[in-house]
Amino acid sequence: MAASALALGLIAACTGPSPGKPDTRLPAAYDAPAKGPPLTPAQLDRWWLVFNDPALNALEDQALRSAPDARTAYERLVEIGAVKRQSIAKTLPSGGVSGSASKEHEFGVGPAPNSLFPIGGDFITQTASLNASWEIDLFGRLALQRQIANATAAADRFNIEGALASLAANVASDYFQATGLQIQIEDAQETVRIDKGLTDVAEEKARRGLGAASDADRVAGDQAQAEAQLADLESQLHAIRRQLLVLIGKGGDPVTAIPVADKTDEAPRAPSAAPGDLLERRPDIREAEARFRAERFNAKLAHLAIFPTFTMQPNVGITRTVTPSVGFIPPATLFPEQLASSIGFWTIGGGISQPVLDIPRLMDAAHAEDARTREDLIAYEKTIQTAYGEAENALVSLDAAHRAVTILTAGEARARFAYDAAERRYDMGLDDLTAALTAEQSWRATRAALTTERVQALERSVDAFKAMGGGWSYTATTPRRPS
Repeated sequence: MAASALALGLIAACTGPSPGKPDTRLPAAYDAPAKGPPLTPAQLDRWWLVFNDPALNALEDQALRSAPDARTAYERLVEIGAVKRQSIAKTLPSGGVSGSASKEHEFGVGPAPNSLFPIGGDFITQTASLNASWEIDLFGRLALQRQIANATAAADRFNIEGALASLAANVASDYFQATGLQIQIEDAQETVRIDKGLTDVAEEKARRGLGAASDADRVAGDQAQAEAQLADLESQLHAIRRQLLVLIGKGGDPVTAIPVADKTDEAPRAPSAAPGDLLERRPDIREAEARFRAERFNAKLAHLAIFPTFTMQPNVGITRTVTPSVGFIPPATLFPEQLASSIGFWTIGGGISQPVLDIPRLMDAAHAEDARTREDLIAYEKTIQTAYGEAENALVSLDAAHRAVTILTAGEARARFAYDAAERRYDMGLDDLTAALTAEQSWRATRAALTTERVQALERSVDAFKAMGGGWSYTATTPRRPS
């Protein structure tokens, strides 16, 4: 009884101090507006469907099938599963079947043998055995190793799922950038057309003596600037389409394979959700939690390293031997023959190993694992706080973008009305070129700001869905091989 109490005391003393319970508290609600309807987990898994854009849906499906990142992710998942099974297999009994066979022939080199004392013959030996070895898990070390393998595999899987969620977000972001550039190109083409029309009017007025030649030169300069901007936008669109093709694994296709719309729809509102959902939805949070769990098991295992290791080593087998012998037929007949015998055998043994001289080193290693566990605890808590901050900031930014789009939409309509009126007055000779140019520049700047803000609202919507843990199936356990 005293020995049992002493052993329990040693275990309690050597398993190390508890790193503490992680602080996973989050506010009950975001301090930010979320005006959208709640989404089911399945809808948040594939949030890009909310945009109701067939071209975007096709790109996302293509990316999950053939993107290099998706294909790499699948192979990493296969690798993780194999490594986990390998680590768990190391905690199971080990051993194997062994066998041997030999044949030896002997013959005499001296006087001829006689029937009473035969010399030479065949000696045959055949042996087969099964050897096994396993550790008796008195202190739970093997169970801890299996828990470490499971937790490490889970952390690696969540890391991969986070990469896939980022892939989906990057595809959508690049697609919306391409759409925005297409709209800007059409705006630039319209600007070139307007400037060309103003140039023609100014040159005609100058020929008739109704205006200064310098007015035509000013408009021609603006036209050249618009044409240069158009060329730059076209090069940017080409680059973003090529980048998107590479991202989805179709880098060898022509850039025209990426469809671009000439308008943008209103960005969807962020779904209503509670901050606590992040603990289930965010792959980075679940990865940090799994790594903390694995390190906590590592620390316990390091403290148990000072205890003895008990092993069992059983063996079972069979041996067959064939040797020369002498047969006898009464009353006096002797003759050589082969004598065969088969025997089975088993042995059982055990071993114990106690790292007496290594205890100081092992305790230092255990204390280092304790420190690493506390570091992972802090990292886990920081990941939670960072995720909450990202989600709330994404909601605030998205709401601001929606309000900015509403304001700029009204402003763009009024600026376009003012420009149309100024252009008519200039054509009729009721106003000078300066007023027309000023009205055009105001409308063009407002329209460009509106296009930029609409694209930014779409990108911020993507950021909001990603920040809230969308883009991966957090309930799935079996990876799907990309085709």
